[in-house]
Amino acid sequence: MGRLTLLQLWQREFGGYSSGKFRQDLLAGLTVAAVALPLALAFGVASGATAAAGLVTAILSGLIIGALSGAPYQISGPTGAMSAVLIVIAQRMGVEGVWLTGLIAGVIILVIGLLRLGRFVAFIPSSVITGFTSGIAFIIFVGQIDNFLGVKTEGVESAALKFFGYFRGGFVPDWQTVAIGLVVVAIMLFWPARLNRVLPGSLLGIIAATVIAVVTQWPVAHIGEIPRTILLDQRLTVDAIPWEHLNELVIPALSVAALGAVESLLCGAVGSKMTGVRLQANQELVAQGIGNIIIPFFGGVPATAAIARSSVGIKSGGQTRLVSIIHALALLAAALLAAPIIALVPLTALAGVLMVTAVRMNEWASIRFMFSHRFKTGVLTFLVTFLATITLDLTQAIIIGGILSAGIFINQVANLEVDVRTVDVERMRARGMDLKTDCRYIRVAYLTGPLFFAATNTFNEAFAHEEDVDYLVLSMRAVPLIDLSGIEALHSLHDSMAAQGKTLMLAAVHPKVMRMLERAGLDAIIGKENFFWSADRAILVAESQHEHGKQQPVDEIESATTVEPMAMPI
Repeated sequence: MGRLTLLQLWQREFGGYSSGKFRQDLLAGLTVAAVALPLALAFGVASGATAAAGLVTAILSGLIIGALSGAPYQISGPTGAMSAVLIVIAQRMGVEGVWLTGLIAGVIILVIGLLRLGRFVAFIPSSVITGFTSGIAFIIFVGQIDNFLGVKTEGVESAALKFFGYFRGGFVPDWQTVAIGLVVVAIMLFWPARLNRVLPGSLLGIIAATVIAVVTQWPVAHIGEIPRTILLDQRLTVDAIPWEHLNELVIPALSVAALGAVESLLCGAVGSKMTGVRLQANQELVAQGIGNIIIPFFGGVPATAAIARSSVGIKSGGQTRLVSIIHALALLAAALLAAPIIALVPLTALAGVLMVTAVRMNEWASIRFMFSHRFKTGVLTFLVTFLATITLDLTQAIIIGGILSAGIFINQVANLEVDVRTVDVERMRARGMDLKTDCRYIRVAYLTGPLFFAATNTFNEAFAHEEDVDYLVLSMRAVPLIDLSGIEALHSLHDSMAAQGKTLMLAAVHPKVMRMLERAGLDAIIGKENFFWSADRAILVAESQHEHGKQQPVDEIESATTVEPMAMPI
């Protein structure tokens, strides 16, 4: 199915909508809300903002992005990957920097969607994504150790330094805080998976931790006041936008935009496999852009589609985007009705949730597959991206990942294969071709792969020594594209052969490649009479020219060999 407008998506989802489907959406929405509540609170804190900011983000993204989404199963909100990027910005520029970064990132994502460039976001190798995901998981885990232990250690520049800093000691964990955190971890790890659909282990862990903290009256840190509103007192306002810091936030905003777009489309890919419903990528990016433009003005942090929450909605029987909206309304009800209780949740409980979530974030199946099968390129890119993520600024890590992705792509497509063969007369005669000589002066090269800048060295080396050949036939049926460097390489080969009185012939040129040659005027330089439908026909013409002399008119050669010059290659 082709591209669908938002109206068409709504019509497809709600055509024939029934009370039975609504009950399924209602149940799925409430289930997703139970999963999303502890994560929203935790990721709000992990982003450098507040638990209330995370809750507001989940509510607004569920309503706005859910309604405009490119698929019925997408559930958006604050995520671990995003919080790992945002905490760095918050530490440098405060929560105001997070808001403005989210706003700029929203504009960028919206523009990408409106320009229909969504497919380009997906041009990132899986090993880079896996390495980046593992790096973010490590950052989240390390970032919660202080809250889990009930200590305050010195801030450092990277998660790696922070992690190794704990081994130097200099702090005393609070055993009461650790005990409560361990309760949450234990419940999440050992709570039966079949019961997660009824009561998520993360929510049960937070409830248990809060009860323990209240009953024992242990002096552990709590979330604190949760405002009973989605319009927070601390929020971005137009008159308070720090325009003087825009230049400093462009690169971080690009990072947030790239991460948000990639994570949303990956979530869509997972949802598509589970449901068979295709994600409309550009519409999804438009929804993400609009949502992230609006959310900062309510005090929330940047959001993106979340694989865990979307998967829960699908597995719970969700039918339409009402699942996202119902989940948002359930979270709003929790904020309005249960704010005093939420305020009592210990920070160590949120830390426990995030630490377990961070471990589960890793794509363990992909990592095991990559290492067990010894895919050297995949392992190298995974490790480089992972190390860059945990040791450098995440913006730099994304840039390195992007460069690495481009390098991998170029390396994979640059494998131009050149199979050069001297014409086998007996084989040709067996195929019914009337060859009168041994044709040692004719050579055929079968090219496979794109002829572009990264492949020209291979091309040039292959034809550096053709002194004993009068005719060189390039069979280009398997060359899908050519760029300016490839054209120049062909031009140079033709000039070199022409200077020695030799002839270059091209056979089975792909239409796209032929159009490029025509634009460059290379078809006229090589000579239209030297383009053929197949290598066999080119060989016949070369053999006839050799027998009768190159000065023979082309039409006589063609008449004698029943070979026509190629008008448009196959």
